[in-house]
Amino acid sequence: MKGKKIIKKLALLINTLAVYTIYTMSSVTAFAEEATGTAATASGEEPSAWGTLISTFLLPILLLVFLYFIMIRPQQKQEKATREMQKNLCVGDEVITIGGIVGIVLKVNENTETIVLETGSDHSRILMKQDAIKENITAIETAEAEKAKSAKNKANPLSVGKPKDE
Repeated sequence: MKGKKIIKKLALLINTLAVYTIYTMSSVTAFAEEATGTAATASGEEPSAWGTLISTFLLPILLLVFLYFIMIRPQQKQEKATREMQKNLCVGDEVITIGGIVGIVLKVNENTETIVLETGSDHSRILMKQDAIKENITAIETAEAEKAKSAKNKANPLSVGKPKDE
């Protein structure tokens, strides 16, 4: 589903770039024809067709590469990380759903890709698809604790050699 949206966006972008390229080629050709009549006859040289062709197609290609690295690639990385997080859900994890429901995972069914969440003080249970999980609070807290612990270890390394009193 998300892949189809990306393909549609790319198709729209390519169509836009094609229109831009055609417009640019016609204006560059017209400009080159005007310049040929004045500057080229004075110096005796004709403008290079390859130079015009490269300058016409280079800008749209660079634009596509730029858009890929700025928009498409980070989105794909984020989607991959979200899918990985949803696959690695464990019993006891505190999660937030796309709809904003906060709950604790009671059961994970790998076959149907569903989970059972326990929410609220009345211990309501909800059966949900794993795709509906937005973030895993337990995993985030664990990662932050490990990061703080490693930063603390870097700041206070164990001294090897003489004690500080000497």
